[in-house]
Amino acid sequence: MYLNVHSQYSMRYGTMSVKKLVAEAIFCGITQMVITDINNSTGVMEFMRECRKEGLKPIGGIEFRRNKQLLYIGIARNKEGMKELNDFLTWHNLEQKVLPDSAKPFKHALVIYAYSSGIEAGALNENEYLGIRFDELHTLHGKDISNIKDKLVALQPVFVADKIEYRLHEYLRGIDLNTLLTMVTPEDKCRSTDRFLPPGELEAKFSKYAFILDNTRKLMDGCIMDYAQGKVHLNRKTFTGNKQDDKALLEKLAMEGMVYRYGKNNKTALNKVKNELKVIDDLDFCAYFLITWDIIRYSMAKGYYHVGRGSGANSTVAFCLRITDVDPLELNLYFERFLNAQRTSPPDFDIDYSWDEREDVQDYIFKRYGREYTALLGTISTFKDRSVIREIGKVMGLPKAEIDGFTDPSRATENRDNATFKKIMAIYQLMGAMPNQRSIHAGGVLISEEPITYYTALDLPPKGMPTVQWDMYEAEAIGFDKYDILSQRGIGHIKEAVRLVEENRQRKIDIHQVKSFMKDDNLNNKLKSGNSIGCFYIESPAMRQLLTKLGCKDYLTLVAASSIIRPGVAQSGMMKAYIQNYHDPKNVNYLHPVMKEQLEDTFGVMVYQEDVIKICINYAGMNGTDADILRRGMSGKYRSKMEFNKLVEKFHDGARALGRPEHITGEVWRQVFSFAGYSFSKAHSASFAVESYQSLFLKTYYPQEFMVAVLNNYGGFYTRWLYVHELQKAGAKVHLPCVNISTTVVSIKDADAHLGFIGIQGLESKFIELIPEERKQNGLFVDLEDFVKRTGMGLEQVVILIRVGALRFTGKSKKALLWEVHLMLGTKVRPVNDAELFQLERKRYTLPELINTKLEDAYHELELLGFPLSLSMFDLLKTDYRGDVRTDNLISYVGQTVKMVGLYVCEKTVHAKNNKKMWFGTFLDADGNFFDTTHFPNYTPIYPFRGKGCYLILGKVVEDFGFPSVEVIRFAKLPIKENPVLV
Repeated sequence: MYLNVHSQYSMRYGTMSVKKLVAEAIFCGITQMVITDINNSTGVMEFMRECRKEGLKPIGGIEFRRNKQLLYIGIARNKEGMKELNDFLTWHNLEQKVLPDSAKPFKHALVIYAYSSGIEAGALNENEYLGIRFDELHTLHGKDISNIKDKLVALQPVFVADKIEYRLHEYLRGIDLNTLLTMVTPEDKCRSTDRFLPPGELEAKFSKYAFILDNTRKLMDGCIMDYAQGKVHLNRKTFTGNKQDDKALLEKLAMEGMVYRYGKNNKTALNKVKNELKVIDDLDFCAYFLITWDIIRYSMAKGYYHVGRGSGANSTVAFCLRITDVDPLELNLYFERFLNAQRTSPPDFDIDYSWDEREDVQDYIFKRYGREYTALLGTISTFKDRSVIREIGKVMGLPKAEIDGFTDPSRATENRDNATFKKIMAIYQLMGAMPNQRSIHAGGVLISEEPITYYTALDLPPKGMPTVQWDMYEAEAIGFDKYDILSQRGIGHIKEAVRLVEENRQRKIDIHQVKSFMKDDNLNNKLKSGNSIGCFYIESPAMRQLLTKLGCKDYLTLVAASSIIRPGVAQSGMMKAYIQNYHDPKNVNYLHPVMKEQLEDTFGVMVYQEDVIKICINYAGMNGTDADILRRGMSGKYRSKMEFNKLVEKFHDGARALGRPEHITGEVWRQVFSFAGYSFSKAHSASFAVESYQSLFLKTYYPQEFMVAVLNNYGGFYTRWLYVHELQKAGAKVHLPCVNISTTVVSIKDADAHLGFIGIQGLESKFIELIPEERKQNGLFVDLEDFVKRTGMGLEQVVILIRVGALRFTGKSKKALLWEVHLMLGTKVRPVNDAELFQLERKRYTLPELINTKLEDAYHELELLGFPLSLSMFDLLKTDYRGDVRTDNLISYVGQTVKMVGLYVCEKTVHAKNNKKMWFGTFLDADGNFFDTTHFPNYTPIYPFRGKGCYLILGKVVEDFGFPSVEVIRFAKLPIKENPVLV
């Protein structure tokens, strides 16, 4: 009898998970019910699975609301009806139209209006009903209801399970409305009775109007959610329209690609490709491969550069189709990690594009495969973030200072006994795993065989592309395999650097000749020394340290480094063990003969996800499916905690059954667990390493163009000034922006680089675009007056350009220009003169000579660019002292206490084992070379980081595998010269 049941997917309103909803219904003796979440169908497919599992009859629906007010409830009579409801909501979402007062006349869906809405029975269509609540039955007394008798159904909404959840519901409403709990009105929330009633109670309340219950039962009995049950494949089933043609086309393309990649006579490659093709066909993945190939074909035809990575790079067929540039034969990659008959989770390809090309690729997919069949994948964030504590505090009306205290980790002990804090935490615990809001997945795309609205309504997030209302876990459970079309800045760096080299040096580069790059001693020497600023994935301080400690000088070592750099690996001590064993392979202490057998290539350390699987299979006797699921569970990609715990037991039971010693099993499990959650698949690491080599090639042979490309693609790990510094180190003369030369971004001609207008603080975006466009259309600017007239800029914007030096082409000092522009514009914004019949000569004034100092210029640049260019930060120091030691000879001071002066680059905070904080710093010395510092908890609170600037550092030089760093004892920021304008 429940036509209006809500789950947690009625976000910030409903309180029960789908699983709990079903459990509560069973407890109350309910045999069928309708899920009708507010303005979404997120939970419908999950609801059907859970109901069928427990023997209940599921019915899908949607409750339509506008401005918190109930309009009507849509109930699907069947699969077609669910599509109608989803289509109706989708159209309004995508067209951004408000929902109408009445629903459209559905053919396969029913509509229920609230009896209290006052809709006349005569106005109802055949498929429309009036839902009456039990507390409204008294209004029927004494009325002639013959004309509506057949249209009345029982309406008992369900939002909460009990009184505690009703209170939780009120907090959710307060958070949603951003108001105090006491300000949540009855109209803003459900009623306390909006829950499942005890068995027989609903029937008792409607006993005087049994025909209403009969109508309700009849309505529900006529609804059948005729969706296929069990494991189904919902992706587009063919590429060509015929499975046999798909198989033939894939084989043809793979064989042609094999010749391109391996030549005509490579029998190993031929056998591998044939074996993979059989598995792909057996598991019905031909269309998946062909569609991915089609996306790559389109992007390559457009001149876009891509990187295929993830587990898909385990496939030799994918390599032959040019989906990836990773050679699985060379790396002995495990195809079964990507696709095997036992694998329970769908495989996918991760295809990376430059940030400014991905959207066009996505647009192609929508056009090629049809908007009706294509959608972006959604995500659902939960209330797990501790910032929710702040939201709960606000709803309770607590002052900001008190809330700040509750969110301060250092006051955890003090808060533990605070009654208010306990109350907040009790609410937080109830909210923890609840959905908070729908968003968009980083890059997942679904291509369906049927119109996708059979399975979900679609949202229109800011990206402007239709997006499903559930996440990747639900997509997987329903039967969809996603295509990941991602973007990353590293590809933008490579793509633009190649273009700039062609423009600036008239030289074309084939950036895909990666195998020759890997054999280049110049590149490998850069790798070994950690000279990799700007290079994808290998520029962070931690990665540069690791490369130096390993003495990394080849591709395979870089592949391993790309995996062991992950946080959990370092924390578990396995990264240090790998470095040690790498340098001394003969003295590796293997925990067990199985570990030696499986991990000899990686010196006894689990480096890749595949290693985790191998150990689970060979040490603990697990099968491949369970091992892969366990690995996924440890990386947070498996949602059932109970199932995961069973697999953990299986690992230990299996090891015991094989006679493995308990103490060794404990250590093996510790390594497996600490590593698996952070590791890459080997193919993933190999893909990253390929891209790193491409970046490294450009940095080595075309460093100026490469650094300009890094700057123009939103940088990387570091802030902008460091890449400007690297550009200068590469031999480029870096100039301040100039209105007669600069473009929107950094430009380079020969060895002269000009900063662009992007990056000037306070300069409006319209002028960033207008200045170079106006210059292109009508020639160079003649003087300040000509510039102001042609751009129509106001005083404030012109002053910014003068102060940053962008009008120096006039030959006048900044001070003279500032006088001139104030006399010209005063405080008024000058309108644009579209056309002037003649020019009036402006009065000229003779000014005394006004000169700017380099120190004044540096302060202007600090303010407007974020860094000085006229002087270095070292030149700004009051002291001439630059330290007793520089980076170049730091290694010779190991064990000694030294004084250094360093320019702050970045810092990283970590928690030590005792839960105290420690810090790692990165600095430049006066020669422009990097050095690293370690700050222990006992010193850093006394000598803290104080942001950008130069620091005097006293510390002990230590060395780890040939890499020197400084353990800080004292630490102070050095003062700089006063701004002469303010003196």
